[in-house]
This record gives sequence, structure tokens and C-alpha cells, in this order.
Amino acid sequence: MKILNIQVLRGPNIWSISRKKLIQMRLDLEDLEQKPTNVIEGFSERIEKLLPSMFTHRCSKGVEGGFFTRVKEGTWMGHVIEHIALEIQTLAGMETGFGRTRMTKTEGIYNVVFSYLEEKVGVYSAEAAVRIAEALINNEEYDLEHDIRRMKEIRELEALGPSTGSIVEEAVKRSIPWIRLNKSSLVQLGYGKNQVRFRATMTEKTSSIAVDIASNKEETKRLLTEAAIPVASGVTISNPDDLEASVKKVGFPLVFKPLDGNHGKGATINVKTLEDAVAAFEYAKTYSRKVIIEKFITGYDFRVLVIDHKVVAAAQRDPAHVRGNGIHTIQELIDKENEDPRRGYGHENVLTEIAVDRDTLDLLAKKEYTLETVPEKGEIVYLKSTANLSTGGTSIDVTDIVHPQNIFICERISRVIGLDICGIDIMAQNLTQPLTENGGVVLEVNAAPGFRMHLAPSEGLPRNVAAPVIDMLYPQGKLSQIPIIAVTGTNGKTTTTRLIAHIIRSNGKRVGFTTSDGVYVHNTMLMKGDTTGPVSAEFILKDPTVEFAVLETARGGILRAGLGFNACDIGVVTNIQEDHLGLSDIHNLDDLTRVKAVVIGAVRRKGWAVLNADNGYCVRIGKDARCNVAYFSMDENNPVIKEHCRKGGIAAIYENGFITIKTGDWKLRVDKATHIPLTFGGSVNFMIQNVLAATLAAYLWGYKPEDIRLSLETFIPSAAHTPGRMNIFRFKDFKVLVDFAHNPDGFNGVKGFLQGVETTEHVGIISATGDRRDEDIIETARISAQMFDKIYVCQEKYLRGRQQQELIDLLVKGIKEVDPNKEIIINNKSTECLKIAIETAQKGSYLTILSNTIDNTIQRVTEHLDRELES
Repeated sequence: MKILNIQVLRGPNIWSISRKKLIQMRLDLEDLEQKPTNVIEGFSERIEKLLPSMFTHRCSKGVEGGFFTRVKEGTWMGHVIEHIALEIQTLAGMETGFGRTRMTKTEGIYNVVFSYLEEKVGVYSAEAAVRIAEALINNEEYDLEHDIRRMKEIRELEALGPSTGSIVEEAVKRSIPWIRLNKSSLVQLGYGKNQVRFRATMTEKTSSIAVDIASNKEETKRLLTEAAIPVASGVTISNPDDLEASVKKVGFPLVFKPLDGNHGKGATINVKTLEDAVAAFEYAKTYSRKVIIEKFITGYDFRVLVIDHKVVAAAQRDPAHVRGNGIHTIQELIDKENEDPRRGYGHENVLTEIAVDRDTLDLLAKKEYTLETVPEKGEIVYLKSTANLSTGGTSIDVTDIVHPQNIFICERISRVIGLDICGIDIMAQNLTQPLTENGGVVLEVNAAPGFRMHLAPSEGLPRNVAAPVIDMLYPQGKLSQIPIIAVTGTNGKTTTTRLIAHIIRSNGKRVGFTTSDGVYVHNTMLMKGDTTGPVSAEFILKDPTVEFAVLETARGGILRAGLGFNACDIGVVTNIQEDHLGLSDIHNLDDLTRVKAVVIGAVRRKGWAVLNADNGYCVRIGKDARCNVAYFSMDENNPVIKEHCRKGGIAAIYENGFITIKTGDWKLRVDKATHIPLTFGGSVNFMIQNVLAATLAAYLWGYKPEDIRLSLETFIPSAAHTPGRMNIFRFKDFKVLVDFAHNPDGFNGVKGFLQGVETTEHVGIISATGDRRDEDIIETARISAQMFDKIYVCQEKYLRGRQQQELIDLLVKGIKEVDPNKEIIINNKSTECLKIAIETAQKGSYLTILSNTIDNTIQRVTEHLDRELES
């Protein structure tokens, strides 16, 4: 077997609109294509032995054990690998169950698709599943535990922490989109101008001054003392010479902790001798230049969580410990405790595995214990000096029994320090009595408190503490989304996208849009290139200045990684024509339709699909759409339009020279085509189609016909507004047309325009694109032969794996099929080719440059025009 490619799909995709996180592995089974599992001796027994938990996989049988039955009956290895990849993720604590395996049109090559929770774990599981299958085939030993352990490690490095993850999960429940902004915990909720950001449990509303105060334990204590809030007495020192005097001043027993520490790191509790004090001081100094020495207060460790100045949860925390049974050693008891299914590696489970470290050994030494000591039955042996869950501590929810005065104190603390989210550490006998009565004190105020102890306490009621965070960030009435219009199709995507953006911008919105030539925000190009994929869409959605997004969405990005957004408000499909066929398993128009339909599948239920009624494949998409559907057509008598409007539907039609909106039997004429510059006086049909699509999308969003009309009349086709789309340059004696038509349909569109142009001679400069089918290249050449009197073939670039001469031969073949005597000039140096074509142009001739043949075509033509004007 050979892995040909692994793709990570992060948004709606051709396999599933709702399951956005999928791995797509292209797998060549090689000789295993002829060997289903039932002919591989012993395979069934070996896979059941190695992965017995796969008994739960029902497969197509629909019952437990169904997959194993399929293996016995005989199934192909791609299917087996799909199930292995899912199962090993489950064994690593990441249960996910969606999978599909489909053979491509190339024998032996399969697309193996399965879901993942963590991206890098998903990729690892794809590779590991192939290794496991090969070991099973060859009857070789395999270290499955190594893979499981490695996947856990990757998850721990890559996954959002439990606190961050809980906030994201709550946002998802409320249909609030999110984007991870770095490899750790910086997250954006919402899109564009309606976004908010947070990191772990600090939000963009969190005061930096408050964080500074909370990070300085000495400053925190001073402010709380001045506010009459009980705190533990103590001092802060940095010089070891001050240690003895400070110890005497505060008095044993003591707590030592670093001034700038967190998560209990560097802390030592219940220090009772000067010798221990010296060791505790040095330990704390490894984490901070200054060390706090406080009176050790006996009692229980409590954490109170305050969000938006309201107490939302409280928990009693116990340090990691074991309970003796008079039989097992402390190490054996730790090992047994770590077998608790609630404990896991890092943050994978409710509790964290207990690890033996210096703190553990110091605590045991104080009791004159070692790891080999056998504690008495019922004896509790503490293994950590702090109760942090990250070191193996446990928590008990006590939210419902906190005294009202303590609630008042904690909410007041959040305002004294100034934190929107804070965790308040309290040492007291209980929280059912006021701290002022039971001698409890506030130990610390945490600016980024962990949520895990409240989300999943060891005992007591779990608290959804992420909900009040979202309530604070998105109070009732505040929007998280911005409007999104996504445009796809074979031809006309870029022009339609630009026109829609122009209409919206002309009506007062700051628009971000992506096209095949660049990313724009409010008409300023911020990124150059073919930017029609998910990365470019995300660029727009991350921009805090954008109020409205219009996103050109091409097939390549959908196939490579899925959509860059979860849902859109309007999806436009301009047309579906033969282009890019034969690539990425897209062999015919049915396959291409399935790709383009992903955009419509992502339209919200109350949103709109804008579809071309003159294109049967678009109509097919409309029949399956789960949103509202509107059609556009060049013919008001199109049967699809007539039936659609008879039922009260909305459409845009070209009738009697007008761009018209039709709702049921009513017509709203928006503008005459001859008044719209983009249509070139109503002479270019494919431009009229683009206008219809853009007009309909704008109308459905709520813009009035008169507002749309003004925008249509001010959108001037030019190298600035529509680069590479019917750009006409007027030289003194001739004209030059630049259009990036690159497929037969696009060439026919230009041909239709040129037929209405009066000229002495039509000259064309054409080339081929190497990743197109032979028949597509030949067909564009045939069309060229029909519209040009003289043809330059300039095949300088876009070879894409082919030989230059091979592409030239295909073009010449197509031209000769139409006219064996057609004048053909082959010049593969683009700059020289253009220079010759312009210098030899006859008076009154028309030079047309197609398919971006010339490098930086528009710039080069403009330079020639400037030189003519200067002379």
C-alpha cells in the first residue's frame, strides 16, 4: 500500500456539510486490490486480537460485530484502514465515528475519509492505520500502545485546554463561529466587526491593570487588606539574609510561595522548622525573584469563580492523595489511583494522573515516609502541597452552600481587583459560615482561573461556567456573525463577486471580498494572488473592520480543505461548465456539480440559493437545496422560471432589454442593460448573466431596486474594477482586449462579443493550461480558429507537469481542424510576442489576449499604451 496524499478538511466539504473536521487520505492499495480480507490467511483473527474493542463497530450490518463480520466475508483494505483510524483515536480518548471509503475511477486507488477531533492526531491516525494494517497482513508484532501514547501526547500539545475548550463548545451550541488564532489558547469568537477574542479564561474585556495586580500577590494582598477583606498575614522577601527575621515575625507554621507563581508551582506548606524554611525559600526562588512567606492557615482549600462580577461556582479542592489499606505501598497506591478511568494524561480526563516529583518526596520525608512505605488502613497520605487539579488534585462542588456574605465578599473582590473573570482562593474550615466568623482568609486572586474543577468536579454537581462567559461576551441582542455571500461556479465568479461587493459598498457597508486576483477590504487589495480558498475566506472573517463578506469560492479550495466558513447567508452558483475536469477525481459535470453544491449546502435554512435556471446542473442543485431558492435566467419563458414564479418564487430575468426582478407574477424592472457599463451596451450575454446573479443576490439581502440600479451604473469594467475580465485598451489605430477566459465556455463568451465588433482584422494570442484535458485544450483552439484571422500561440507558462511542445501541438491541432490554412505564429517569449503583435497590428484591427497568456498581461499592455501616449 502507498499513501498518495493526506488532506485535512476543516469546513463543509464534499463528504459532509455538517461534519467539518475530516481527514481525506488518498490510498493506493497496489496488489492488495486483488486481495480482500477473506483471502489473507489469519487476518480476521489477528485484527480481532489486536483491536477487540472494534466489536462495537456496526458497519453496514447495523449490529455490533458487524465490521468483524465484513472482514470475515471479505472487504477491501481501504475500508479496514478507515475503521482502524477511527478506533485508535477512540482508544486515545478521542471518540469520533464518521467514516467513508470510496474507490476512485482509478482502479486500486481509494479515498479513505474519517472524522477527527484534533487535526494532527487525525493525520497521525491515518498513517498509523496503514502501518497497523500492513503489520496485520504480514503477521508481524505491532506496538499499538506506542501509537496510543503518541496520539495522547500530540493531543495534549495541540488541543485547546479544558477551560478554553468549554467556552468554544458553549459558543458552538449558540451557533457562534470561532477561529483559533494561534497554536495555544488565543481564540476569536464571531466574524468581522462582531468578533471578540479571548485567551484561556482572559477576554478582551479583561483589564490589563487588573491582571498585573492579580499577578503580584503582594499588591493583591495590600489592596484586599485596605478593602477590609481578610487575608493571611505575611511578608515578601528576596534576600536570604532576611529569612530568619521574617520567619520570627510571621511565626510557624508557614507557607512559602513565589510572588509570581501559578498553578501551585514552587509552593511549600506547613513549614515548621528553620531548616525547612531555608529549603522552602530556595525552592520558591527557582520560580520567582521574590518569595511570599505567609502564616499557614489550617482548613480546606476553596476556589470561588466569579464571572462578570457574579459568583457562578465554588469548589473545595483536595491535594492529590492516597488512602492506605495496610497492604500496599504508597507507590502501589498511586499506581492504583492512576488506574481510575477518570484520570488521564494531562487534560484528557476529569482528573489528572498523579506524578511523583520533588514536592511529593518532600511531603513524604516530613512524615519519614518513602514510596515503599505501607500506610495504615484508612490513613490519608497527601502527595502534593497544593490542591491544583493539574497536579492530581480533586474537587467537590460546594456552590449551593456558600454563605451569602461570602458571595458578597467574592463579588466585591472581583471589583476591587477589577477582573471580569477571576478565581478566588480561600482557606477556611467551610464556606457555609462568613469568613469573618470562622477565621477564613483569601489567599490569592487568579486572573486566568481554570474551569475544569467546576465543569467536571470529582463529586457534586457540574457547573456550566462557560455559559456566563458567553453571556458576558455576547449579551442578548449582540450579533456574532456578519453577512456572508459566497459565489461559486465555472465562469463569472470573480466579476459577480466584485459586482455584489460594489453594490454593498455603495450602500454604506465596509466590505471584505476574495477573488481570483486578490483579497480586498473596502476596495483596497491586501493580498495578491488566487485567493478563492478557505485561508483567504478566513482572512476576511478575521478582519475586525469588515461588516459584510463576499467570498469567491473555487472548486480547488473546497476539494483541498473544505469551505472557510461554517455557513453563509446567500450562495450563488453562476453556472457549471466543463473545466478542470480530470483533476482531483472530478471527471465529469456530475462530479463538478457535487463540488459546487457544497456552497449551497452551507447556506442557512432561512438563507437563499441563487442559481442559474439556464444551466441544468444548477437547477439540479436547486431541487436538493435545504434553503430558499431563487433563479436567474436570460429568458423569462424558461420553464424553470415560469414554474418557480407560478409558485410565488423570486427570480431575476432579462426581458425586453431590462434587468428585472420577478416575484410571482409581479415584475420590478431594475435597469436597462444598455445603461449598465458591465454589459458593454447589452452586447455581452455572459456579463448580463453576471449582472442578473449579482442583482438577485443584492435584492434578496434587502437592497431596493433603485439602490441596486445606481450601483450597476457606477460599476465600470476596467483593469481596476474587473482585472482580466473584458478589459479593453484603446490604442490610436487599434484596440486590445484582455480576458482571462480559460475554458471553452469562456472562449465562446468572448467569441459572442467579438462577432459584434467591426474590425479590419481579428488577431488572437492564446495558450493552454497543462492541467486541463486534451479535449478541452483542443476545443479552445477550435473556438479560437473561428474568431481570429491570425493566431499567436504563446506557451511560456502554465505547463503544470506537461511538456511545452505537447501543449503547442494540441493547440495547433485544434486550429487546423477548423482551418488548415489559418495563419499561426508560435512565439513562446511572452514579452516579445506581445511587442510584435502590437507593433505589427493593422489600423482598425482588434487584438485579443486570452487565458493570461502574457505574464502580467494588463501591466504589459498598459506600458505599451503609455509609450504610445508619450510619443
